[in-house]
Amino acid sequence: MRRIALSHGAGGREMGKLLREFILTTFKNSRAEVPLQALDDSAVMDGVVFTTDSHTVQPVFFPNGDIGKLAVAGTVNDIAVMGATPVAMSVAMVMEEGFPMEHFQRILQSMAACAAEAQTEIITGDTKVVERGSLRDIVVTTAAIGRKSPHLARNFEIAERKQQWLLDSSLEPGDALLINGAIADHGIAIISKREGYGFEGDVQSDVAPLNGLMEELLKEGGVVAAKDATRGGIANTLNEMAEKSGVGMLIYEEEVPIHEATLAACEMLGLDPLTIGNEGKVICGVAAEKADGVLKAMRRHPYGKEAAIIGKVTEGNHVVMETSVGGKRIVDTPVGDPIPRIC
Repeated sequence: MRRIALSHGAGGREMGKLLREFILTTFKNSRAEVPLQALDDSAVMDGVVFTTDSHTVQPVFFPNGDIGKLAVAGTVNDIAVMGATPVAMSVAMVMEEGFPMEHFQRILQSMAACAAEAQTEIITGDTKVVERGSLRDIVVTTAAIGRKSPHLARNFEIAERKQQWLLDSSLEPGDALLINGAIADHGIAIISKREGYGFEGDVQSDVAPLNGLMEELLKEGGVVAAKDATRGGIANTLNEMAEKSGVGMLIYEEEVPIHEATLAACEMLGLDPLTIGNEGKVICGVAAEKADGVLKAMRRHPYGKEAAIIGKVTEGNHVVMETSVGGKRIVDTPVGDPIPRIC
């Protein structure tokens, strides 16, 4: 009998196979503008952007965040990268009997603070408690709705594209690829805290709501695609966007931002930072003539100070990295995130 493995929920190739073999063959959308079959960060139905997510991160408290902040930020980001403004959110929590009340209150306060920063409201939800040992600590499920940004249409006019939303499938050769900051911090912060490696003094999670940043980029204009690089890291995100768009990519290794402490931790643990998940990073496809302007807009925002142009969209069907020593290698879709339970 085939059984579910951790890799089936970790982003990457195995999760993609699970979605296509089971989910997409079972559920069919006939009226959605952006349907389930698109496998974008959110769906769109009758002009309403909708997304949902479950959060199982361990430990529930980590450097610069906790499961509450992560749940709100991650859901807000899935709305924002479609070119929409988050409006309202639901939260459902399943807790283990014996979970400390102080931890519960701390998580709720964190959620409230992140929702306030994202200028959205938590308006409904559900709470369940299960027997001790049935799960570990707490699982948080969120859902959110959003409305199309008033600045979105102008981006497509500038780029001379016929589309309605920021989609993974919208890239064309010549587009620039931008990221708003350093990669792999979240995954390393999680595994350090979980396993007691001691990196957390130098490595902090990047978890953050990115809707404010996305709105500034849309005002600048020329953004045609966006995706937050969570499970599977930027390796998974870039490959997913390239595959859906039917294009290739050339990535410049020297331009991909990464903090020294995070890189050192990856080298010590034998991990590829390109495959490690983030919770506050977005990759944007931008019309080439607007790339410098969008980069400046990114760097003006608090969550984009380390932004960089990391590559460009090309003809072909591979994500290729130009290495710091002048060679080239293919960046393949990872099987899954090498660090489980990061979100």
